[in-house]
Amino acid sequence: LANYDKAIALKPAGTNAFYNRANALKDLQRLDEALASYDKAIALEPHFADAFYNRGVVLKDLGRLEEALASYDQALVLKPDYAAALNNRGNALQDLQRLDEALASYDQAITIAPDDADALYNRGAVLLELRRVDDALASYDRVVAIQPGYAAAFYNRGNVLQEIKRLEDALASYDKAIAIKPDYADALNNRGLVLQDLKRFDEALASYEKALAVKPDLEFLPGTKLHAQLQLCDWRELSGQLNTIEAGLAQGHKVTPPFQMLVLTDEPALQLKASQIFADARHPVTSIPADFKKRASVDKIRVGYYSADFHNHATSYLMAELFEAHDSQRFELYGFSFGPDKQDEMRKRVAGGFDQFFDVTGKSDRDIARTSRNFGIDIAVDLKGFTQDSRTGIFAAQCAPVQVNYLGYPGTMAAPYFDYIVADEILIPPESQQYYSEKIVYLPHSYQVNDSRRKISDKVFSRQELGLPEAAFVFCCFNNNYKILPATMDGWMRLLKAVKASVLWLLEDNPTAAKNLRREAEIRGVDPARLVFARRMKLEDHLARHKLADLFLDTLPYNAHTTTSDALWGGLPVLTRMGQSFASRVAASLLHSIDLPELITQTQEDYETRAIELASHPELLRDIKEKLQSKRLTSPLFDGQLFARHLEAAYLAMHERYLSGQAPSHIHVQA
Repeated sequence: LANYDKAIALKPAGTNAFYNRANALKDLQRLDEALASYDKAIALEPHFADAFYNRGVVLKDLGRLEEALASYDQALVLKPDYAAALNNRGNALQDLQRLDEALASYDQAITIAPDDADALYNRGAVLLELRRVDDALASYDRVVAIQPGYAAAFYNRGNVLQEIKRLEDALASYDKAIAIKPDYADALNNRGLVLQDLKRFDEALASYEKALAVKPDLEFLPGTKLHAQLQLCDWRELSGQLNTIEAGLAQGHKVTPPFQMLVLTDEPALQLKASQIFADARHPVTSIPADFKKRASVDKIRVGYYSADFHNHATSYLMAELFEAHDSQRFELYGFSFGPDKQDEMRKRVAGGFDQFFDVTGKSDRDIARTSRNFGIDIAVDLKGFTQDSRTGIFAAQCAPVQVNYLGYPGTMAAPYFDYIVADEILIPPESQQYYSEKIVYLPHSYQVNDSRRKISDKVFSRQELGLPEAAFVFCCFNNNYKILPATMDGWMRLLKAVKASVLWLLEDNPTAAKNLRREAEIRGVDPARLVFARRMKLEDHLARHKLADLFLDTLPYNAHTTTSDALWGGLPVLTRMGQSFASRVAASLLHSIDLPELITQTQEDYETRAIELASHPELLRDIKEKLQSKRLTSPLFDGQLFARHLEAAYLAMHERYLSGQAPSHIHVQA
């Protein structure tokens, strides 16, 4: 830089000196000075294509994308076969979310330079964002054929394969990237995600630990890694890790995905913060120009439901009857599926409940938003939230004038493009409204929809065949193992000690979790043999085996949700302790709706006292079971038609506010 300055002093009109000086300043990250030097070179030589190209690079680094694009365009006017300029022009267009134009620019670059690995790599990235997964995979395959040591191409190839659920192939691609670049933290992280999806939790945890050792500040990794530990019921250094995550959230750091905080803490303020950070980082507002046309209030309201779970999945098990029960005289239903088309029983039933049902798996988020707008969707309901296979970008692009967070995610999305969250007065009391970015829709009974047509198998299980002792009192919890925290385990072991002839029947997610839970029981002075593990089975049989349990013990802070409905539908009472957060109050909401408030406790002491009382007094438990049986088919909880009317009343109120130009506000639906 000093030498270029001397050269310019000797020859003030030296174009190359200003250009090379700018390059040095660019390498020094003194971007504004570099820009001024490129401008000087261009002023001296207006046909200097390389100067326009590098000027574009600096402008892109400064975040001035439109100006960068103009600079690349000028370079191409001067040098139409400038492949590097076409490639970088594509990068700017991709950052501007002008994806089709970006693809065209990459294609032009590749036409000029067919073996340009970088252009092919960037082309793969934009094709993945456009959800053209086969083309993206082909593009990455060409990259690694040209340049076998291109670690990032193997990494992104793994991302494509993960997207289309070719998990073993994705794992092999990440392994290849890591073999080339052993400290590739992103590849180690995504490798962990694939291993989790494959239920290989031990290996997933090891991969996360390696990634964390390489890059401790990798976005959202600490929470992801800790969740893998919880899936194994591995509670080593749990409190210390949680303290670190909470401190990171307080400082605005990207330390955990939001779902993990629902499991780890009962503090709604922390859950809100986690969602805010995640939404801002991963799903910022990307709204395409607003072009909503208000239709006449006499028209049917068009409601769109968006999910990856329109198949044999908990969401569809709960919602199938709702889709069938909607009033076709006032509502048109549109289903947008971005999950697998398994053509199973629930897929066929759910699809039949919609007026129009679309498989949008191969469409980009923005294309789905445009499709929704073209169909005039009035109210868009996100059934995924921040859960696996979600597509929050559809809502960030504003697919409808009114957007609703419902069912899939038991917490706030903390994003400005969600207007409402569906809840009830138990889930979100007035003093907790401050922890939700959405306005609250208060339904009169419970927020949770249910299907009164769910089948319970006629199969009669014996205790012996399921590994349960004939004469024991059977406490059970069929929640996912990651919901079991040390404090919950402490309480359960105290119950087993207090009720001598009792066992605890748990779901077996994975063998390591079962082994760790047995070890934790032994540490707490309980014979590990008193923990009995249930393998997963098809839902109707699972519901039937509930008859062999005596009392379902809930977890805190993440309650049984669908699992509570399963138990109650199967005739099994659920004892819960209600916390402060949405996720910790769901079971209480469901028990209130079925008129079993005697099973809702407020403190750990009350929870344990009530469990011992019910286990020690068979007549009390018998009365509760008889009450549950009498309420099961008459309470609002399992009345799909009644629920549909209440939810429709909420939709009407939302729509009327929108049509009248009023901002969203809390809505209270009357019984």
